[in-house]
Amino acid sequence: MIESLLIANRGEIACRIIRTARAMGVRTVAVYSDADANALHVRQADQAVHIGPSPARESYLVGERVIAAAKSSGAAAIHPGYGFLSENADFAQAVIDAGLIWVGPSPGSIRAMGLKDAAKERMIAAGVPVTPGYLGEDQLPERLQKEADAIGYPVLIKAVAGGGGKGMRRVDAAQQFDEMLQSCKREAASSFGDDRVLIEKYILSPRHIEVQVFGDTHGNVVHLFERDCSLQRRHQKVIEEAPAPGMDETTRETICAAALRAAKAVDYVGAGTIEFIADASEGLRADRIWFMEMNTRLQVEHPVTEEITGVDLVEWQLRVASGEPIPLRQDELAINGWAIEARLYAEDPSNGFLPSVGPLTHFNLPSSSQRNPNRVETGVTEGQSISADYDPMIAKLIVHRSSRSEALDALARICALVICWPVRTNSAFLTRLLRNEAVQSAQLDTGLIAMRAATVIPPVEAAPELVAGAAHAILMRGRRDPYLYDEEALARRPLWDQPNGFRLNRAPRPLSLQLTDGSRSYESVPDENRTWIIDSPNGVLATLDGDTRMFRIARTDGAASGTATDGAILSPMPGRVTAVDVAAGDTVTTGQRLVTLEAMKMEHSLTAPFDGTVAELNAEAGAQVTEGALLVRIEKAE
Repeated sequence: MIESLLIANRGEIACRIIRTARAMGVRTVAVYSDADANALHVRQADQAVHIGPSPARESYLVGERVIAAAKSSGAAAIHPGYGFLSENADFAQAVIDAGLIWVGPSPGSIRAMGLKDAAKERMIAAGVPVTPGYLGEDQLPERLQKEADAIGYPVLIKAVAGGGGKGMRRVDAAQQFDEMLQSCKREAASSFGDDRVLIEKYILSPRHIEVQVFGDTHGNVVHLFERDCSLQRRHQKVIEEAPAPGMDETTRETICAAALRAAKAVDYVGAGTIEFIADASEGLRADRIWFMEMNTRLQVEHPVTEEITGVDLVEWQLRVASGEPIPLRQDELAINGWAIEARLYAEDPSNGFLPSVGPLTHFNLPSSSQRNPNRVETGVTEGQSISADYDPMIAKLIVHRSSRSEALDALARICALVICWPVRTNSAFLTRLLRNEAVQSAQLDTGLIAMRAATVIPPVEAAPELVAGAAHAILMRGRRDPYLYDEEALARRPLWDQPNGFRLNRAPRPLSLQLTDGSRSYESVPDENRTWIIDSPNGVLATLDGDTRMFRIARTDGAASGTATDGAILSPMPGRVTAVDVAAGDTVTTGQRLVTLEAMKMEHSLTAPFDGTVAELNAEAGAQVTEGALLVRIEKAE
């Protein structure tokens, strides 16, 4: 058995691996960048080694530094987690060449499945059904456009070396193709160092079904059933569950058998996932499910498989990497109950899902109890900061129940109780999504979130019940903090407009307070309701159904702030400018793309708020910008 293990990763997956390793008596070594010097995984490991500056390309993606850290710390093996170097065949080979144990598939298997075009050709040879598309070497834009036209729109452009939802663009019409191609290639080059793409037919009622497989060095390969990851936003998974709703035994046997053929075709060892796309327009049918790709690593969503099978996949990884056979045979594996996972992201759904960074002044995730058991995987704690250098996922919330309906309800309750401030999260969005009637009835589709955005994305305005709860808390606070409570303004109000005041021949008015959450003002009658309250020097922090806001009494002197409506296009977050599509003096139209930013490995386009002229341009491709920086100023057309 491996005696010491270096985890070449950070965040929740590093903490997850450390937990199992410690239970097995394996000494753990963490690596960290400047930004992660006080991170949770660093504190949990037996030893930690600094490997470079905050940007991942200067630390976590530098294989030589990771291997040097393993050698200097005396680690016998390296576990890559997911992301970063986990699917880098050259790194895997370098680990082996350094005399270390690689906890993962062979470099040959990674190469065979790492490039999507070659992987599809291999799957065709193995008898695994694949989606129609273009896998050719000719990457000229004209050729790619011609192939897309021939396949028929909509199509999906995918990075050949892609994964994790990055480097993917849906194209609905020929005139969009060139713009989407260039954006996809930029993101692919940034994320994977390879801008080659392939073209696939886009399935109009798609469901994302994947099968967990596991192989060992003794020739054994098993599957641990399927997961449904159809609830996605911009090709990024949001909710995952196991088993897949509506999956009958015949279809399950067919898809799992195809997954085993795929794994055996590359002599697969370790944990891997075979991803399929299903045309769900007529339900899940074996003849309408096609291979998409293989992820040659442990998946983010592996906990739902662990919950329904009772297997610790990280323990299996370490045992198999030590040369042991898979602990269970196929006939010893079974599905027990239903498990669902929600990904908690540091982002603001009400503001276009823009990344949110900064200190976690308040951070509370519901703990497990006998009455309401749950599983939380996170790599951050209250007091730490969220950096723009890494993926925005800060936690995974998992439940396991006897039925799907019970699991959905339990997870929605957990998401509703998440408290995070001032960093914004998608907890309110997750709560609404899990309670949506289409999700509850399993009418799943990878486009569901986009189609039901109006009902699942929280509004910008706070819910009246949330405001009323905050007003009650402020009223009960019992102190007249000048910052919180404007006494002078109250004193200037007429007697009959005072709280609890009265007017002759009229019933007393219900007390009402003017509150602000920093961006909007509200008038509310205080009400002691189900809002969760945390007292703060700056006001009261109120949470309801996952929506957390800081409220205080509104000032009466007013305030002014600039927005895109005045033509000033500000950077909504720290990031790097990847493209500038206009020049000073250009005429632009409403919705025209002006600048593209990259932050947390995702691209974000800034567009013109109205027709006009570019009066000022401060953006330059490749430049780093801070939040609030003026990038473009548009003068409105007469």
